[in-house]
Amino acid sequence: MRIFQIQIALKGFRPKIWRRILVPENVLLPDFHKIIQTTMGWTNSHLHHFVKGRSYYVHKTEDDVFVGNNSDIDYAKIKISDLLSFEKDKIIYEYDFGDDWEHDIVLEKILPYDNKLVYPICVKGKMNCPPEDCGGVLGYAYMLEVIKDPEHEDYEELRDWLGEEFDPEFFDIDTVNELLKRKDFGCLDLFY
Repeated sequence: MRIFQIQIALKGFRPKIWRRILVPENVLLPDFHKIIQTTMGWTNSHLHHFVKGRSYYVHKTEDDVFVGNNSDIDYAKIKISDLLSFEKDKIIYEYDFGDDWEHDIVLEKILPYDNKLVYPICVKGKMNCPPEDCGGVLGYAYMLEVIKDPEHEDYEELRDWLGEEFDPEFFDIDTVNELLKRKDFGCLDLFY
Protein backbone atom coordinates (compact mmCIF):
# COMPACT_ATOMS: atom_id res chain seq x y z
CA MET A 1 0.00 0.00 0.00
CA ARG A 2 1.22 3.48 -0.84
CA ILE A 3 0.88 6.59 1.29
CA PHE A 4 -0.25 9.90 -0.13
CA GLN A 5 1.32 13.09 1.19
CA ILE A 6 -1.42 15.65 0.66
CA GLN A 7 -1.53 19.38 1.24
CA ILE A 8 -4.88 20.90 2.18
CA ALA A 9 -4.98 24.67 1.77
CA LEU A 10 -7.86 27.07 2.23
CA LYS A 11 -8.28 29.00 -1.01
CA GLY A 12 -8.31 32.77 -1.22
CA PHE A 13 -6.77 33.68 2.12
CA ARG A 14 -3.39 35.11 3.12
CA PRO A 15 -1.51 34.20 5.18
CA LYS A 16 -2.04 30.68 3.92
CA ILE A 17 -4.07 28.36 6.18
CA TRP A 18 -2.87 24.84 5.39
CA ARG A 19 -2.13 21.31 6.57
CA ARG A 20 0.09 18.50 5.29
CA ILE A 21 -1.20 15.00 5.98
CA LEU A 22 -0.20 11.42 5.23
CA VAL A 23 -3.04 9.05 4.34
CA PRO A 24 -3.23 5.57 2.81
CA GLU A 25 -4.13 5.65 -0.88
CA ASN A 26 -7.21 3.50 -0.24
CA VAL A 27 -8.96 5.96 2.12
CA LEU A 28 -12.60 6.34 1.08
CA LEU A 29 -13.88 9.87 0.40
CA PRO A 30 -16.36 9.78 3.33
CA ASP A 31 -13.39 9.12 5.64
CA PHE A 32 -11.20 11.64 3.84
CA HIS A 33 -13.92 14.24 4.48
CA LYS A 34 -13.73 13.45 8.22
CA ILE A 35 -9.93 13.64 8.15
CA ILE A 36 -10.11 17.08 6.50
CA GLN A 37 -12.68 18.29 9.02
CA THR A 38 -10.51 17.28 11.98
CA THR A 39 -7.22 18.36 10.47
CA MET A 40 -8.44 21.79 9.44
CA GLY A 41 -10.51 22.36 12.59
CA TRP A 42 -14.05 22.48 11.15
CA THR A 43 -17.08 21.17 13.06
CA ASN A 44 -18.80 19.09 10.33
CA SER A 45 -21.95 21.17 10.59
CA HIS A 46 -22.45 21.95 6.89
CA LEU A 47 -22.71 20.22 3.52
CA HIS A 48 -19.61 19.51 1.48
CA HIS A 49 -18.42 17.96 -1.78
CA PHE A 50 -15.26 17.14 -3.70
CA VAL A 51 -14.77 18.50 -7.21
CA LYS A 52 -12.61 17.10 -9.99
CA GLY A 53 -13.08 18.54 -13.44
CA ARG A 54 -16.81 18.95 -13.92
CA SER A 55 -17.77 16.15 -11.53
CA TYR A 56 -19.04 16.66 -8.00
CA TYR A 57 -18.50 13.85 -5.51
CA VAL A 58 -21.18 14.07 -2.85
CA HIS A 59 -22.69 12.31 0.12
CA LYS A 60 -26.00 11.19 -1.37
CA THR A 61 -29.11 10.47 0.63
CA GLU A 62 -32.69 9.86 -0.48
CA ASP A 63 -33.76 13.20 1.01
CA ASP A 64 -30.89 15.24 -0.42
CA VAL A 65 -32.34 18.23 -2.27
CA PHE A 66 -28.88 19.38 -3.39
CA VAL A 67 -28.30 16.25 -5.44
CA GLY A 68 -29.82 15.53 -8.79
CA ASN A 69 -27.79 16.80 -11.69
CA ASN A 70 -25.80 14.39 -13.83
CA SER A 71 -22.43 15.57 -12.55
CA ASP A 72 -23.21 14.52 -8.94
CA ILE A 73 -21.56 11.23 -8.05
CA ASP A 74 -22.21 9.33 -4.83
CA TYR A 75 -18.80 9.13 -3.18
CA ALA A 76 -19.58 6.33 -0.69
CA LYS A 77 -17.28 3.77 -2.32
CA ILE A 78 -14.77 6.07 -4.01
CA LYS A 79 -11.17 6.08 -2.78
CA ILE A 80 -8.90 9.11 -2.74
CA SER A 81 -6.68 7.26 -5.25
CA ASP A 82 -9.62 7.26 -7.70
CA LEU A 83 -9.32 11.06 -7.88
CA LEU A 84 -5.63 11.60 -7.22
CA SER A 85 -3.24 9.37 -9.17
CA PHE A 86 -0.02 11.28 -9.77
CA GLU A 87 2.06 13.75 -7.83
CA LYS A 88 0.72 17.30 -8.31
CA ASP A 89 -2.82 16.01 -9.06
CA LYS A 90 -5.38 18.35 -7.53
CA ILE A 91 -9.01 18.34 -6.47
CA ILE A 92 -11.19 20.86 -4.66
CA TYR A 93 -12.97 20.22 -1.37
CA GLU A 94 -15.78 22.68 -0.67
CA TYR A 95 -17.32 22.95 2.77
CA ASP A 96 -20.34 25.06 3.80
CA PHE A 97 -22.08 26.18 0.63
CA GLY A 98 -23.09 29.45 2.30
CA ASP A 99 -19.60 30.54 3.35
CA ASP A 100 -18.02 28.64 0.41
CA TRP A 101 -14.85 27.43 2.09
CA GLU A 102 -12.91 25.98 -0.84
CA HIS A 103 -9.77 23.96 -0.19
CA ASP A 104 -7.10 22.98 -2.69
CA ILE A 105 -6.21 19.32 -2.15
CA VAL A 106 -2.85 18.53 -3.78
CA LEU A 107 -1.11 15.16 -3.92
CA GLU A 108 2.43 16.31 -3.16
CA LYS A 109 4.20 12.95 -2.95
CA ILE A 110 3.56 9.22 -3.13
CA LEU A 111 5.47 7.49 -0.35
CA PRO A 112 6.04 3.91 0.76
CA TYR A 113 4.08 2.64 3.75
CA ASP A 114 5.95 3.10 7.04
CA ASN A 115 4.82 0.63 9.70
CA LYS A 116 6.24 2.89 12.42
CA LEU A 117 3.54 5.50 11.74
CA VAL A 118 -0.18 5.43 12.48
CA TYR A 119 -2.19 6.78 9.55
CA PRO A 120 -3.68 9.26 8.96
CA ILE A 121 -1.24 11.71 10.46
CA CYS A 122 -0.77 15.45 10.15
CA VAL A 123 2.90 16.29 9.69
CA LYS A 124 2.74 20.06 9.35
CA GLY A 125 0.40 23.01 9.17
CA LYS A 126 0.02 26.70 9.76
CA MET A 127 -2.64 29.07 11.01
CA ASN A 128 -5.93 28.51 12.81
CA CYS A 129 -9.09 27.45 11.03
CA PRO A 130 -11.61 30.28 10.62
CA PRO A 131 -14.64 30.05 12.89
CA GLU A 132 -17.75 28.45 11.44
CA ASP A 133 -20.38 30.80 9.97
CA CYS A 134 -18.15 33.87 9.89
CA GLY A 135 -19.02 34.82 6.31
CA GLY A 136 -16.37 33.05 4.26
CA VAL A 137 -12.99 34.43 3.30
CA LEU A 138 -14.15 38.07 3.20
CA GLY A 139 -16.01 37.79 6.50
CA TYR A 140 -13.00 36.19 8.18
CA ALA A 141 -10.64 38.88 6.82
CA TYR A 142 -12.99 41.55 8.19
CA MET A 143 -13.09 39.81 11.57
CA LEU A 144 -9.31 39.73 11.81
CA GLU A 145 -9.10 43.44 11.03
CA VAL A 146 -11.73 44.26 13.67
CA ILE A 147 -10.08 42.26 16.47
CA LYS A 148 -6.81 44.14 15.89
CA ASP A 149 -8.56 47.44 16.67
CA PRO A 150 -10.17 47.68 20.15
CA GLU A 151 -11.64 51.05 19.08
CA HIS A 152 -13.61 49.52 16.19
CA GLU A 153 -17.40 49.68 16.65
CA ASP A 154 -17.72 45.88 16.14
CA TYR A 155 -14.78 44.92 18.36
CA GLU A 156 -16.69 43.96 21.52
CA GLU A 157 -19.36 42.00 19.67
CA LEU A 158 -16.80 40.01 17.67
CA ARG A 159 -14.60 39.38 20.73
CA ASP A 160 -17.64 38.08 22.60
CA TRP A 161 -18.55 35.82 19.67
CA LEU A 162 -14.99 34.55 19.10
CA GLY A 163 -13.96 34.31 22.73
CA GLU A 164 -10.84 35.87 24.19
CA GLU A 165 -8.73 32.77 23.45
CA PHE A 166 -9.11 32.88 19.65
CA ASP A 167 -5.69 33.26 18.04
CA PRO A 168 -5.64 33.25 14.21
CA GLU A 169 -2.06 31.96 14.19
CA PHE A 170 -2.59 29.03 16.58
CA PHE A 171 -2.33 25.49 15.25
CA ASP A 172 -1.89 22.52 17.60
CA ILE A 173 -0.60 19.58 15.56
CA ASP A 174 -0.41 17.31 18.63
CA THR A 175 -4.12 17.72 19.40
CA VAL A 176 -5.00 17.14 15.74
CA ASN A 177 -3.00 13.90 15.68
CA GLU A 178 -4.60 12.69 18.89
CA LEU A 179 -8.04 13.35 17.39
CA LEU A 180 -7.14 11.52 14.17
CA LYS A 181 -6.57 8.34 16.21
CA ARG A 182 -10.17 8.35 17.49
CA LYS A 183 -13.35 6.89 16.05
CA ASP A 184 -14.34 8.74 12.87
CA PHE A 185 -10.90 10.41 12.97
CA GLY A 186 -12.12 12.70 15.74
CA CYS A 187 -14.66 14.31 13.43
CA LEU A 188 -17.74 15.63 15.13
CA ASP A 189 -20.84 13.84 13.92
CA LEU A 190 -23.14 16.84 13.72
CA PHE A 191 -24.28 16.69 10.12
CA TYR A 192 -24.08 13.07 8.99
